[in-house]
Amino acid sequence: MREKLEEIRRRALAELADYASTDRIEEVRVRVLGRQGELTAVMRGMREVPPEQRPEIGRLVNEIKVQVEARIEVLAAAAARAALEHALTQERVDVTLPGVRSSCGRFHPLTLAGERILDILVAMGFEIVDTPDIEDDFHNFAALNFPPGHPARDMQDTFFVDAGLLLRTHTSNGQIRVLERRRPPLAVVCPGNCFRRDELTVRSSPMFSQMDVFMVDEIGRVTMAHLKGVLIEFLRAFFGPDTRVRFRASFFPFTEPSAEVDIGCLLCGGAGCRVCKQTGWTEILGSGMIHPNVLRAVGHDPESYQGFAFGLGVERMAMLKLGVDDLRLFFENDHRFLNQFPATDEGVL
Repeated sequence: MREKLEEIRRRALAELADYASTDRIEEVRVRVLGRQGELTAVMRGMREVPPEQRPEIGRLVNEIKVQVEARIEVLAAAAARAALEHALTQERVDVTLPGVRSSCGRFHPLTLAGERILDILVAMGFEIVDTPDIEDDFHNFAALNFPPGHPARDMQDTFFVDAGLLLRTHTSNGQIRVLERRRPPLAVVCPGNCFRRDELTVRSSPMFSQMDVFMVDEIGRVTMAHLKGVLIEFLRAFFGPDTRVRFRASFFPFTEPSAEVDIGCLLCGGAGCRVCKQTGWTEILGSGMIHPNVLRAVGHDPESYQGFAFGLGVERMAMLKLGVDDLRLFFENDHRFLNQFPATDEGVL
């Protein structure tokens, strides 16, 4: 048994030479000192050793164990020092090199466009009111004079959720929410996201940003002339003082009379191009006088009050302002595109 133990010691110390690798050190540790190792096997076989030799064999086993453990500890420390020296040599920082400038984040162009629109409207006296994205049929359709069979109620256009709720298809729900709680006079803008069952294309998206703007007061205090004046001033403040504006008769369930609003094409200057379909005009938003049925739905007498409303899409405004011809570019998060539109000191376009 003594000869066997001495052979274990000799072999282990020979393998634990100064040049031993980390893998070899671990291999020797497991083979000699592990739970199934050579020294453990010797201790388990002590019953076969004559009783008078057992003290000596036990002492020798402990001596070899201590010696191998000490050698492994020395080699492990040396390996750690070598690794640290290598890292310090290879990964050192040259403090004489010029610094690397970190790129800063910036506002998304749609955020900039939205903030600019709100700044203009607030300066004109409108109050910002947030309204819910998830609505019921009354606030999204019925109170806005949508008849029961209107196509916008169809599952193909609207995202319906549980308990008769839906994702709002426009921010005009803000009119109903505000007029239910407050009495005129009111001048309010309701910004927010809208959702429709559309494909993401050059001109459409299943989610988009809208702003519903309305003003209500006593009969005679808010007229179609006021609507035209507000829109002309607003559009020229956003697109430029020379912007041409025209109104075309149209139809919306929640306004009467209603008008589509066009601006002179910003890409061709009115000469005619593919974007404006050679007309020199680009449709920008819908507007009109609030329908009497809408006022009745929220408890206001249309014989006493009247008002105007218009709704605009932030993406469409931004596309025309920035000369972007594909809506999808705003959602692809390509820095090469987004970095073309830095914010000014005021954080707006």
